[in-house]
Formats: sequence, C-alpha cells, structure tokens
Amino acid sequence: MAPVCVLVGPPGAGKTSTGLAVAKELGVDFRDTDSDIEATVGKSIPEIFVDDGEEHFRALERAAVATALGSFDGVLALGGGAILAEETRAALAGHRVIYLSVELPDAVRRVGLGTGRPLLALNPRATLKHLLDQRRPLYAEVATWTVVTDGRTPEQVAEEIVARLRGSGASAE
Repeated sequence: MAPVCVLVGPPGAGKTSTGLAVAKELGVDFRDTDSDIEATVGKSIPEIFVDDGEEHFRALERAAVATALGSFDGVLALGGGAILAEETRAALAGHRVIYLSVELPDAVRRVGLGTGRPLLALNPRATLKHLLDQRRPLYAEVATWTVVTDGRTPEQVAEEIVARLRGSGASAE
C-alpha cells in the first residue's frame, strides 16, 4: 500500500487545499501528517513546539510520515519541514512525490504573517524567505515532478496534478 501521491512544499504552497482537491477529483482520501501528529499528541503543532521543542516535533513528524507512507493509499501531504530529515527523504524514494513550489510573495500572501506557524512567529517574512531558500533543494531532491503554484488557485493546481497522475498511469483504485 502506498499513497497515490505525496505533496511536499513550504508553508503557503497549498499542500492541504490542493491535496483535498486532488483527493476529491480522484475519489480517494486525503491525509495530512501534521493533522496526524496533532491527533496523536492531542495538541496543536504550535503547542508542541512551545511545550516540547522543535526536536521533539521533528521526531513525531518522522514517525508520522513513515507510518503514513506504509499504510495510506490516498493523497498525502507532508508538513513543510518533513523533508529536512534524511530518513524521510530516503523513505520518499519510490513514491510519486509532487513538489508544490511557491515564491516568497505568494507564500507570504497565503500564510499571512505567522499565525499558527511556530517557525514564522518572529520576523515572518525573513524567516519564510530563509525557509524557502534552505529547503528548495531538498524539495527538488525528493520530487518526481514540480508544480508551480504562484498566481494559481488550489483547483487549478489540482487539475494539473490529476492530469499528470492520470497521464503517468497512476491508479486511484
């Protein structure tokens, strides 16, 4: 069992909204590993960061991604920082991974300035720029293909993804 596709990208790329639209179009379930973590721990991601620290959150994230990759057959969205872990990048090999790319202006507009995003709490614009610059090569490394999301709605991005999935022989059954 493996996901139909795995969506990766920075905050503001549209992983959740696009993932929901792709899943609906394909008639499969959608799953977000950040939601899995919140359900498992019983608190929000910002609370985990504050109460337990980023290192603890990243350990939970690695476990959530590994579990989902091996037990879920719908559309899977990973948290923006999931690809920082080498073991997660290795686990993504062999999966259809779609990197939703977004440039700083669109990311800032979509994310707002830090609401509910612990890594963006201080100086959100500069932090988001740093995250984009730091993580872009890692997203590209794990990606089967890249979809540009700038200036597009989640539905437009989902349309492209579904067309490419169907063109690549992906099955939603």
